[in-house]
Amino acid sequence: MVNSGDTAFVLISAALVAIMTPGVALFYGGLVHHRSVVATMMQSFVSMGLITVLWFVAGFSLAFGTDNGGIIGNLDWAFLRGVGMEPNPAYGATIPFIGFFAYQEMFAIITPALITGAFADRMTFRSYLVFLGIWGMLVYVPLAHWLWGGGFLAQLGSIDFAGGNVVHISSGFAALASVFVLGSRIMKSPEDSYANSNTNGHTNGTGNGSGGPHSMPLVAIGAALLWFGWFGFNGGSALAANGLAATAFVNTDIAASVAMVTWLIISWVHKGKPSMVGALTGAVAGLVAITPAAGYVEPWAAFVIGFAVAFVCYSAILFRERMKWDDAVDVWGVHGAGGVFGGIATGLFASPLVNGKAGLVYGDAGQFLAQLAAVSISAAFAFGMTYTILKVMSFVTEVRVLPEVELKGLDICQIGEPAYDIAQRSPR
Repeated sequence: MVNSGDTAFVLISAALVAIMTPGVALFYGGLVHHRSVVATMMQSFVSMGLITVLWFVAGFSLAFGTDNGGIIGNLDWAFLRGVGMEPNPAYGATIPFIGFFAYQEMFAIITPALITGAFADRMTFRSYLVFLGIWGMLVYVPLAHWLWGGGFLAQLGSIDFAGGNVVHISSGFAALASVFVLGSRIMKSPEDSYANSNTNGHTNGTGNGSGGPHSMPLVAIGAALLWFGWFGFNGGSALAANGLAATAFVNTDIAASVAMVTWLIISWVHKGKPSMVGALTGAVAGLVAITPAAGYVEPWAAFVIGFAVAFVCYSAILFRERMKWDDAVDVWGVHGAGGVFGGIATGLFASPLVNGKAGLVYGDAGQFLAQLAAVSISAAFAFGMTYTILKVMSFVTEVRVLPEVELKGLDICQIGEPAYDIAQRSPR
């Protein structure tokens, strides 16, 4: 039976998740060079359109339809056939099934948008559209089925409350694969090199790229929308307005807050100055890490996860710098490394008092091993598939923009709309 309170809660949560994709657009748009702001933001916004179409046509059905060999669903719900106002007990016993479709649609939209920060300044918009559609169907949809739609990882006992594997590991390791295929950005000018003057721990450049955040207000507004929306991202995954949702909500805020403060201190000690970007990056890392665990752990564990992930992701970014991987806004360092840590931490700290699952701390080694398996398989699958998709595309079309386009900027050359008129009059 449909419960109006639960339905309202899930629909509001869906709206909160929906605002996160514009949040990504602002966050990434502020972090990149002023020459590529519009192109970067466009990559997030267009995901809202194209992925919705694909989700309606077949994506939802393949992700959540009747399982076929643990690998993929069927097409019974393609074009929303049979997805109506009555609940489907497997996906929310008190909400309309079409409400569940809407909620999951927002997760499908934001995940490929998260990848885009890694290849800022480099991918043609035409190739991005092709990549967006292929990746959504060949990477996101299978992963969603494996963990949330009754696939083989769920059958192994793996748990992922709100998308540690499905959203963050997939986008983070896809981002890393894209960096390997597209290569590093071109050094534009000595003053554009941000690495030499970085003070925030979130480097946005390896000395061969975009120069650092061009707009701190955009970064801050984007991060605020992400944090705000994440309460729907995690809390709404309870699919009911109940104590589990409240626990996930509180865990989300605790982990983000602790990670923010911890990252701020780490970067302050390391770089010598407090940093706004560093603090906000820490908060995002905390949000990423708590995502798979939010509905399985107690608040004390959320505190530990938030504290530890700041060190994990900060170290991952330093490692990325040493390796000279040009992940423009550290998607892998935050979402990839943070998602892996969060999935493992879920296997450590899951409490039977919260959602009936016990992690290693509570005596269930099997749950911990299931989490290790899911994390490893998700990361390898996302990386391998993304690398293959982009490599195949590169044989067919020009995936990376020409050097002269990169130097002049994607906003003018690809989109035809500069973010700021003043940027065109600047001697730079």
